[in-house]
Amino acid sequence: MRTIDWVDGAVELVDQTLLPDKCVMVRVHTVGALVDAIRRLAVRGAPALGVAGALGVVLADGDPAAIAALRAARPTAVNLAWGVDQAAAHLSEGREAVLAAALRVRDDDIAACRAMGERGAGLLEGDRLRIMTVCNTGGLAAVERGTALGVVQTLHERGRLAEVLALETRPLLQGARLTTWELVRMGAPHRLIADSAGPYLLAKGEVDAVLIGADRIAANGDTANKIGSYALALGAERAGVPFVVVAPESTIDPATPSGEHIEIEDRGAEEIISIRGTRLAPEGTRALNPAFDVTPHDLITAIVTDQRVIRP
Repeated sequence: MRTIDWVDGAVELVDQTLLPDKCVMVRVHTVGALVDAIRRLAVRGAPALGVAGALGVVLADGDPAAIAALRAARPTAVNLAWGVDQAAAHLSEGREAVLAAALRVRDDDIAACRAMGERGAGLLEGDRLRIMTVCNTGGLAAVERGTALGVVQTLHERGRLAEVLALETRPLLQGARLTTWELVRMGAPHRLIADSAGPYLLAKGEVDAVLIGADRIAANGDTANKIGSYALALGAERAGVPFVVVAPESTIDPATPSGEHIEIEDRGAEEIISIRGTRLAPEGTRALNPAFDVTPHDLITAIVTDQRVIRP
């Protein structure tokens, strides 16, 4: 199953807001509908957003306003704008050239995820590894296999995975809803933990490596990822556990010099004060909801891309 694809003249994607209860493929015919899918996280994950951006340019049919709206739909995730730019560079050549460019972005992502899985598995030492991860970095965050969870899948296929400890990932529970769903389908042993348990379990020596994805990597190696990643980096450093970022080269943004220049999206109060429509806090409760945090480069052991291993 592909998370996002071009099928019979439309973008077809898994509506991730409905998982794990049901797996529904949605057909998207307009840029407006695609922007809505991106903003409500029906499609999410940096590599998948890159593909969505490229395919969305095909749907835009040369409309500059539609392309600009698509490019700005998720400000922290650099892959979205990158994917838009990859396809938009061919607008003068006609729609078929734009589609061909978008499909290359899709195919390159599939190849990149497999390469990252192999490179990441080769980097880690040990035969029965206990891996901790946050948010969702599997095939649902890409087209197939994924980034950090793609490394997990490769380890599992090679018989080197003992267990995955997946953070639930509040407030939208991408770890609880999506990562566990993928691990079940993968047949990989795993347990779900509360976000705040991560650093404690690192301190207790129950983890061999932390693997995360990335939404934007600054030129100096500072990495923006799902909120909670920074706490894991601090815990991993204290425990002497490798903290590895897994992301394609397209997630590296040389135009952003450091993490302090990365725009962090605040997604508003509703995601904090309720879960899937059920209110948790009293009416009128205010909330602060940064969707990402930034891990400084000096806390990162390595950045694994589809082309290389970077030691920040």
